[in-house]
Amino acid sequence: MAFNHLPAAMHDAFGPLSASPVTDSVPMAKNQHPSRPPGSGGSRPSPDMVLDRLAAGAGRSARITHTEHLPPRAGTHAVWPDRIRPEVIAAIQKAGIDHPWAHQAAAAEHALDGTSVVIATGTASGKSLAYLAPVLSALLDGSEAPNGRGATALYLSPTKALAADQRRSVKALAAPLGNGIRPAVFDGDTPVEEREWVRQYANYVLTNPDMLHRGILPSHPRWSSFLRSLRYVVIDECHTYRGVFGSHVAQVVRRLRRLCARYGSDPVFLLASATSAEPALAAGRLTGLPVTEVADDASPRGELVFALWEPPLTELQGEKGAPVRRTATAETADLLTDLTVQGVRSVAFVRSRRGAELISVIAKERLAEVDRTLPSRVAAYRGGYLPEERRALERALHSGSLLGLAATTALELGIDVSGLDAVVISGYPGTRASLWQQAGRAGRAGQGALAILVARDDPLDTFLVHHPEALFEQPVESTVLDPDNPYVLAPHLCAAAAELPLTENDLPLFGPAAPGLLPQLETARLLRKRPSGWHWTRRERAADLTDIRGEGGRPVQIVEEGTGRLLGTVDESAAHSAVHEGAVHLHQGRSYLVRKLDLEDSVALVEQADPPYSTTARDTTSIAVLDTDTEIPWGDGRLCYGSVEVTNQVVSFLRRKLISGEVLGETKLDLPPRTLRTRAVWWTVTEDQLDAARINPEILGGALHAAEHASIGMLPLFATCDRWDIGGVSVPLHPDTLLPTVFVYDGHPGGAGFAERAFHTAREWLSATRLAIASCECEAGCPSCIQSPKCGNGNDPLHKRGAVRLLTELLRSAPAGPTSGAGGDDDRGAAAEGRGAAAEGQGAEPEGRGATPEGLDATTEGLDATTEGLDATTEGLDATTEDPDATTEDPDATTEDPGLPVESGPVRPADPGPPEAAARPPEEQPPPAPRGT
Repeated sequence: MAFNHLPAAMHDAFGPLSASPVTDSVPMAKNQHPSRPPGSGGSRPSPDMVLDRLAAGAGRSARITHTEHLPPRAGTHAVWPDRIRPEVIAAIQKAGIDHPWAHQAAAAEHALDGTSVVIATGTASGKSLAYLAPVLSALLDGSEAPNGRGATALYLSPTKALAADQRRSVKALAAPLGNGIRPAVFDGDTPVEEREWVRQYANYVLTNPDMLHRGILPSHPRWSSFLRSLRYVVIDECHTYRGVFGSHVAQVVRRLRRLCARYGSDPVFLLASATSAEPALAAGRLTGLPVTEVADDASPRGELVFALWEPPLTELQGEKGAPVRRTATAETADLLTDLTVQGVRSVAFVRSRRGAELISVIAKERLAEVDRTLPSRVAAYRGGYLPEERRALERALHSGSLLGLAATTALELGIDVSGLDAVVISGYPGTRASLWQQAGRAGRAGQGALAILVARDDPLDTFLVHHPEALFEQPVESTVLDPDNPYVLAPHLCAAAAELPLTENDLPLFGPAAPGLLPQLETARLLRKRPSGWHWTRRERAADLTDIRGEGGRPVQIVEEGTGRLLGTVDESAAHSAVHEGAVHLHQGRSYLVRKLDLEDSVALVEQADPPYSTTARDTTSIAVLDTDTEIPWGDGRLCYGSVEVTNQVVSFLRRKLISGEVLGETKLDLPPRTLRTRAVWWTVTEDQLDAARINPEILGGALHAAEHASIGMLPLFATCDRWDIGGVSVPLHPDTLLPTVFVYDGHPGGAGFAERAFHTAREWLSATRLAIASCECEAGCPSCIQSPKCGNGNDPLHKRGAVRLLTELLRSAPAGPTSGAGGDDDRGAAAEGRGAAAEGQGAEPEGRGATPEGLDATTEGLDATTEGLDATTEGLDATTEDPDATTEDPDATTEDPGLPVESGPVRPADPGPPEAAARPPEEQPPPAPRGT
């Protein structure tokens, strides 16, 4: 199946390449200074040399908007605490590590003192060894007990792949220690016949929060000997536990602590995190314990050259004649191709499963034109693969047989692939923490490295590549989670009661919201109070009340109809838009058509096919205000924060040509509606404010819609979220507010803290939004300012200058300083606001454009419109869709929606009644984190 994303003569992947291809990878020079003359390092190219080769050719150098050089850094050694057993130190030295870095020794000292600690240092700084040294020492002590298991340790990772990788590392490191260290993985891939051995004999169990929630805690009597001896709990990559997922994991950890106390143990928690703001605070919120931080990175670092890369404009025109940039997918595929031809070991991080597949396919096609042996050295690595497929790819990575990899964020989450020379990041990953985590995958073992951020054609990416200070001069974000979210807490109280009856003494462990929820759970007949405490009353498993990934429902299996072969899975929340009947599904470069989606049995039947089109689902969305928690006057308008209900239903799908995006037809679907109750921030404007901004009724819908798009695109600068974490709706007259209203809401049941962060930083956030629109060079709007890759209305209507005037008038009345006394440390928008005033002078404009939808409009915005989703990990899902292009059935409501996970948990707000509805193609689903069971 061919994927040609550019017209003839527009492809430039091989322009700068004249040398014959290499077939063996060449490591970069270690710590080579950028001014070192080319060739002085023999055959080892420096990062600058590799970048120069990529930038060679007509027009390519102009795509680099900024290059940041991070110089090499020397390391600082220390000595291991004398309480670590000499056999463990000897094993570490045998692995080639003579002395620890200072932060490793400090973390080990805290662990030995019985103090919970979080190690928040850079990628490849040796965090694993920092917690392994005290853990292995304790396990070796415990192996001398009469039962051989006087001490145990539990390791939690967000993905199965990371747990498997860590087991390999531990096994290799502990080999000189003999049978005293018995590591074992216990997850959904563990064969049934091995599980009893793990429970009875393993003293270092590696698992994930999902298996802890569904498998270990509900069966705690079978784990009693392990829990009784539990000395340490390691939580790796703890910065990934944010939002709803992090809130669920926090409650799972509290349930674990409760059961440990029941069996007489009090484990020390050792957490490893990427560099983040206030890591001790976030770790304490996750564990419910005081945590000490070790954040001074004493490890050495090779030179890092970090380039910001903006794809060029093409001759094509998008919606309303807007200029169209070459897609980040096509650009990333070319860069991965060039790096592979140079023999540079590289990984391209992609935001979606489909994007990873497409980049791999395109790169293989291009490489086949150069050397037929090279395509086999490039592959895709994403969620949804079967366990044996993942393991085979991981072996190929470790062996070095793969030169190039197009991957979702599985590799960001810690699979240790040493020797990578370059990282290409296709689109801003949503947070600076993730950006640096991905960039840090290159240059391990002190090598020089190259990182390239390829901008997508959207407001945030465009802003960042032209404002590098927002990336390189700002600290990384705080981790946001809320364990007291009632939608999260309620099902965990039920699960805890099913494990052991809940007592009054247990309630402080679960937080201040727990006492208030118990009467509601009793009323719902989920819990019953008896003298011994609250008991679970149902026959079904309480742990099944919630999916801790926030998605709800069991995964849908994708099965080849003719053979019965299982191809993979997709989360239930994505099934309606990703594997509906007639959908095109990609798997390892092959195309399949979905013949039947059976929601009752959670199976999608597919058959291999080669259709000349892609598919895009369409749906309807409505939003209603349930409760307003806080309301602040902004002049005559209002800024509000509270609870909303969003209703979504997939109603049809479009077939679109692969190359041009032309709509070939629409097919109706009959799928059930889905409801999301969540948290939102919204703002209203009055008629007087509209008059002051010169917004007449003809352009009101377009101005609100444009402001909504741009504000969603800019929010990740102020909250630890991604565009696909949040959704939005703009309505010229909303039935609940009776005013023109723009909503931005969390795409997770009960909320995830993103809308709340937007409320507390609203002045700075909307100031930056206004600047992003006003400073864009386009005439009437483009993907770099107000057009959205996930708009449900085909980016119609939109009115760029109206949005600038509207936001200017709104901000004129905004309170100075933090919105509500809890604005936090985000003051980035202050400078933006000052710059924005000068940027507005764009003159008068026609007032009637974009006032109403004009029917189905087939556009060519984004020749590869299949890649703009998000896949959190290898066990996650990718609920991506093509760039939607359709009309609204209600011209007064426009939407940008992240997709609706199934609401879970027994506590639900009252029914608000029928809200205003809007019809549109589906947006990207909120990013799920990996499924572990």
